[in-house]
Amino acid sequence: MSMERTNLLNMAKLSIKGLIESALSFGRTLDSDYPPLQQFFVVMEHCLKHGLKVKKSFLGYSKSLWGPLEMVEKLCPEAGEIAASVRDLPGLKTPLGRARAWLRLALMQKRLADYLRLLITRKDLLSNFYDNSAVMVEEEGAVIVGLLVGLNVIDANLCVKGEDLDTQVGVIDFSMYLKNDIDDYRSGERNGQVAAILDQKNYVEELNRQLNSSVHGLQGRVDNLEKSNSKLIEELAIAKNNIIKLQEENHQLRNENTVILIKAQQQLEVCLLQCPALCLGQSDFNMFLICCDVENELVVQVSMKQEMDLAMKLLEKDIHEKQDTLIGLRHQLDEVKAINVEMYTKMQKNDMITRLEEKTNQITATMKQLEQSDKDLLSQTRTLAMSFVKCASTDTENQYKLVKDISF
Repeated sequence: MSMERTNLLNMAKLSIKGLIESALSFGRTLDSDYPPLQQFFVVMEHCLKHGLKVKKSFLGYSKSLWGPLEMVEKLCPEAGEIAASVRDLPGLKTPLGRARAWLRLALMQKRLADYLRLLITRKDLLSNFYDNSAVMVEEEGAVIVGLLVGLNVIDANLCVKGEDLDTQVGVIDFSMYLKNDIDDYRSGERNGQVAAILDQKNYVEELNRQLNSSVHGLQGRVDNLEKSNSKLIEELAIAKNNIIKLQEENHQLRNENTVILIKAQQQLEVCLLQCPALCLGQSDFNMFLICCDVENELVVQVSMKQEMDLAMKLLEKDIHEKQDTLIGLRHQLDEVKAINVEMYTKMQKNDMITRLEEKTNQITATMKQLEQSDKDLLSQTRTLAMSFVKCASTDTENQYKLVKDISF
């Protein structure tokens, strides 16, 4: 068993090393027909089969790889996806086929080393499937799992669904690992070319990464500039609207100021004309007081006049509305009279005539009420006009008396 473990470890080293070197020289994604990859799976199958316990079943005694690999699902939940995919494959009928499919999917996922590392750390679980001298239980298993980490640099695209994994015969081809001097020289040249190509690839990838980062940075700056530009455009539009509003308010205030100045000059001229004695022998202070009093009286009179004008306009509006209503009622009365005549001539029914006469009487009464309210409004308007005239005349007489007393 010790010799077998050593041989399997050496074969695993040769297989993994050859697969990595050939894959790097190949420079493309590996598929199922690639010979070094096929030999790697054969060697891994022999390593996993070494020291398996024989289990008894209804069909006899058998060794199954699927048992320990299926336990990985319980140790790592991420492996559940692979196990579920293997169970769902329709062409797999044997546990060996499921184990082979599991190995291929784990390699494509680049988690084969991680899953097997979790498995070999649980000796208590492995003891249910392997003998104590098996490769997966001894130190050789840990070395093989460590070598599997190097396979993460390989990209593989394996078609598991259409491949017959149940009936494949796993035989190691030792001729692939027997090399002469010429092969070593060629492999050295090939490795040098591969190294140069990989350096160029790394340089191009780094340059592409830098260009992408610079493009992203420029794109971010462009987006920021566009956002700031849109904000500035909105702020400029708002500022223009505010400027237009301020200009309109300034123009309106200037017009109001001009009107106020004109009114003040007119009032001052009226005051000077009404009070010529103020210009003779009075001090500036007395003149200022008199002018202020006169201006206040004028403001009061103007406000009273405005109120009277507003009241007159409201009364006129009410009168016009009632006149319109009166005209409408007259038209209705004419229509009712016409309908009354028509119905009287056609139907000759006393009931309809009496109803129409009542409606006519009601409309006539309504018209009389509206006419009476119209007369009342006219009398109120005349009263307000007379009171305004009297008030204005009395105020001017009082002002004249006040100015005359002050001047003398």
